[in-house]
Amino acid sequence: MFPAGWAGAALVLLRVSVCATLIADGAACCGSGAPSWLLNGVLVPVFFVLVGLLTPYVCFVCCLFQLSVFFFSGAFHPFHLLISALNAAVLAVLGPGAYSIDARIFGRRIVTLDPSSKRGR
Repeated sequence: MFPAGWAGAALVLLRVSVCATLIADGAACCGSGAPSWLLNGVLVPVFFVLVGLLTPYVCFVCCLFQLSVFFFSGAFHPFHLLISALNAAVLAVLGPGAYSIDARIFGRRIVTLDPSSKRGR
């Protein structure tokens, strides 16, 4: 669930890519007459995705944001917005990887059982 090594590094790059496109889409949306608080509201999910905290849920929110920009803002670059939403959806499904806060909180645990405490005796 939290791959390390090259796969974990690739997931870090995917998280950075989602953050960069989210900031770019938020700035483009604010430049087209949207309220400036929208860009500030984008920075919270960007931080969560960048550090890998609650990644699947926040990526779902990022995907919804990018699709709403696509549908409601006249979409200057529709291909870019759809690919950005697809990247966020892929990251939501794959998870953050081993180099994230999610891996520290929800990562693998080693459970050791004491062989002397057997049930049924």
